[in-house]
Amino acid sequence: MTQKTAIGNDQVLLEIKHLKKYFPIKKGFIKKVVGYVRAVDDVSFSINEGETLGLVGESGCGKTTVSRSILRAIDPTSGQVLYRTAGGEVVDLANKPESEIRPLRREMQMIFQDPFASLNPRMNLLDLVGEPLLVIDKMKSRAARMERVAELLKLVGLRPEYMQRFPHAFSGGQRQRIVIARALALNPRFVVADEPVSALDVSVQAQVLNLMLELQRKLGLTYLFVAHDLSVVKHICDRVAVMYVGKLVETAPTDELYFQPRHPYTAALMAAVPVADPRIRSAMTPLEGDVPSPANPPSGCYFHPRCPFAIEKCAQETPTLEEISPNHFVSCHRAHELQLIGVGEPPENSS
Repeated sequence: MTQKTAIGNDQVLLEIKHLKKYFPIKKGFIKKVVGYVRAVDDVSFSINEGETLGLVGESGCGKTTVSRSILRAIDPTSGQVLYRTAGGEVVDLANKPESEIRPLRREMQMIFQDPFASLNPRMNLLDLVGEPLLVIDKMKSRAARMERVAELLKLVGLRPEYMQRFPHAFSGGQRQRIVIARALALNPRFVVADEPVSALDVSVQAQVLNLMLELQRKLGLTYLFVAHDLSVVKHICDRVAVMYVGKLVETAPTDELYFQPRHPYTAALMAAVPVADPRIRSAMTPLEGDVPSPANPPSGCYFHPRCPFAIEKCAQETPTLEEISPNHFVSCHRAHELQLIGVGEPPENSS
């Protein structure tokens, strides 16, 4: 059974349907197009209001391209991005002109990976955090902006008197808190977090993750959390979607995915997660081989050249996402027969 349309459900905030993003490969003096890099190749999933969906996979699998296509930071090649606005209207962000999307920008914000690169070093915190208020809300009063910025800094655990300082005066964790404060300036409903803690120390990562969870509870935020660190994803996400070479290979509730992955690639990612029990570690085989090029992907299942369970059908037919248990979708010809090893505890509702 394949995935059905979800946006008709009032709980669904965002639904991505058959999203594709191809980058042209040009050669020669006249820049003739000789091929395409299939960065995102027919991806579909949905996010419920108030939940956190983790998007994981190896570097270069298309995670960031998906997140930026959703917010129209880059224009997708095809597909739909259906978003339910605060007024209840369903809007296709992928196929609307920028002039019609601009009023919705206040509802959707992004937290970038590198906090230092995403902050202008020549602007102080008042200007950095208050810029959305000036651009989107047209808040001309400096006193009103100062009041709002002070409120936002308190919200993320920083002192209001810091607003006259510049980014270089802060640590990495503090700079990421500043980025989060700026993202919250317009009271968004949906936030894309593109590897927001990967540039931070481990101890600081925990602080920022706990802050994001606290803000989600206070403000009712919905997150798309892009990451490659599975231990971080397990801590913060309600559901997880796994990508491989531009395609979605598995989506499931977090506890179920970690306890019983059903796709060999997901199980291989689990094998890379440090586990204290040596008996479990010895039973796992690390993934071997190189990731195929999205400009020239293999036939059939993209994972079959690296898969220890591949059969002839895997090289000939492209699998589709099928629901093998409630809310657990897998794109694998052998998902029903494989017994793969996870790294988590059994879900509470499992028998």
